[in-house]
Amino acid sequence: MYNNKLHWETVYQTKPPDERSWTQVVPEISLHLIHRLNLPKTAPIIDIGGGDSLLADFLLEEGFTNITVLDISATALLTAQQRLGSRAANITWIASDVTLFNPPQNYQLWHDRATFHFLTTPQQIEQYVDVVNKAAAQYLIIGTFSETGPKKCSGLDITQYNETSLPAVFAQYYTVNRCQTQVHTTPFNTGQNFIFCTLQRR
Repeated sequence: MYNNKLHWETVYQTKPPDERSWTQVVPEISLHLIHRLNLPKTAPIIDIGGGDSLLADFLLEEGFTNITVLDISATALLTAQQRLGSRAANITWIASDVTLFNPPQNYQLWHDRATFHFLTTPQQIEQYVDVVNKAAAQYLIIGTFSETGPKKCSGLDITQYNETSLPAVFAQYYTVNRCQTQVHTTPFNTGQNFIFCTLQRR
């Protein structure tokens, strides 16, 4: 875990947003999928691997009042807090490896566009699913690299998924609502193929 944390601290300390492939000016597909759920503005939402993503900014602008951002990199979270200024006080910030996370509350929505595909061993994936179950989220939105996407990201191996294999990981507790693909355009003007699945607790 220490080496993993060190890797991401180094990335966020040395690379500006336009040098990170995952940067999005507007997290369009995440917002679209969240809007489809028609959640109340008070719904507890957690963004896993949110780092200094702008998703929390947009959710605040839309009036959501119970937002948590979790990331293994404290540097990424500090960057986001500095960007948001006084509004950062309206968000709960948690620096943690998600597989070791002990959810302090239940969440209505668990969103992850950044972390799940970096779990490459059965043990890591099992730990992640266990944490999700503890969080007892009503909905999951999980975005990962698809089978036509990259095999590595930020120099690390990843696990690719499709519309069958991704929901299957969570099938004990969740049923699939819908899955769709997306081509993310990186700051380098290259395309990365993602699959996003929305899952609902059984």
